[in-house]
Amino acid sequence: MSRRTFWLSGMLLVLLRPGAEAQNQSLTWEQVRERFETSNPTLLAGKLNVDESKAQEITAFLRPNPSFTVSADGTQIVPHKGVWQPLAGTFESPSISYLHERQHKRELRLESAQKGTSIATSQQADLERTLLFNLRSAFVQTLQSKAVLDVSKANLEYYDHVLSVSNEQYKAGDIAQIDLDRLQLQRVQFEADVQSAEVNLRTAKIQLLQLLNDRTPVDQFDVVGPFDFGEQLQSLDDYRKVALDARPDLRAALESVDKAKTDHKLAIANGSTDPTFATWYTHNSSNNNPFGTDTLGVSVSIPLRTFDRNQGEKLRTKIDIDRNERLRAATEAQVFGDVDSAYAQLNSTLTLLRPYRAKYLQQAVRVRDTVYFAYQHGGASLLDFLNAESEYRSVQLNYVNLVGTYLTAASQMNLAVGREVIQ
Repeated sequence: MSRRTFWLSGMLLVLLRPGAEAQNQSLTWEQVRERFETSNPTLLAGKLNVDESKAQEITAFLRPNPSFTVSADGTQIVPHKGVWQPLAGTFESPSISYLHERQHKRELRLESAQKGTSIATSQQADLERTLLFNLRSAFVQTLQSKAVLDVSKANLEYYDHVLSVSNEQYKAGDIAQIDLDRLQLQRVQFEADVQSAEVNLRTAKIQLLQLLNDRTPVDQFDVVGPFDFGEQLQSLDDYRKVALDARPDLRAALESVDKAKTDHKLAIANGSTDPTFATWYTHNSSNNNPFGTDTLGVSVSIPLRTFDRNQGEKLRTKIDIDRNERLRAATEAQVFGDVDSAYAQLNSTLTLLRPYRAKYLQQAVRVRDTVYFAYQHGGASLLDFLNAESEYRSVQLNYVNLVGTYLTAASQMNLAVGREVIQ
């Protein structure tokens, strides 16, 4: 290779390296959430629904269009000339009319549309709340799968070390062939743990990429974050109070009650009479006034609401108020139920996790190492060592899965409350 070719190759590697590092960078929860908010198609579609509701406010506040009419009559054939003259004796009358809405109908329509936009905004926030829970669950599942994979690899590495020592002992005649065979057969379980963890990690990443609407290859995508638990919780009443203020579905239910009241006012207003004012100009009018060639006229048309006074809509909107009140009460009960269930799950998981951190993890390591040392020196049987190794593996995996359960329960609490109260 010439010096010039070597130099160009080196420059190319320098230029490509930052891109490769950028592709393989790991994302934090904040970065994942930011990408989600800008790229998730379901969330973006919901935002368009809010924009549609705002557009309806324009329609609701429009005034009625005036009506313009032109009429002509009286065109005739002039007898003494025997020809048709289109404009001879023609009666011409352009007119304009306008419907005047009373009882603040237009203002009430705008108010109803604006409250509909508020409901759509709250429903969009509730959609985001639900989707963020799914995103957080996928993020936690990815962290949990990574932790399980690390534990599985560490267990396999430790067991390979045991097999290496056992092979040396077999060559030296310290252990029998059957013991070595049993040790080697046990390795299959550790290999299976690693393979299962790799599949679960890949599946979790695929789910996370789907929520992000990201086409990045799975091997180039990764996330990082603390995989641990906090031992302190607020009181149940504190979480309930936050939920009453923050839950967007409860806010939407309250806004629905308010909108139903406005709609009832609009139904009452729509039952009132709206007059139509009209004015017109007439040229060559047909009347007994010899000077009435050009005239002006006005009229007022008032419908007689004898039968239709919008009774059905008034009754429907009044019933709708009661219906939305009951839905609001049901939503509030749902909020309390969600918070109580999430709190119970979170508290139960913490009760299981605390002794693991305090003693079980250390005990599992101490028992395994002690039994292995005793086995090497003839103080314990092979069965004792395999049991100790199995118990250590179970304790480690149980702890990792419990931490994942805690983080999922924390996400469930954030979902129940309506905002992140547990990181």
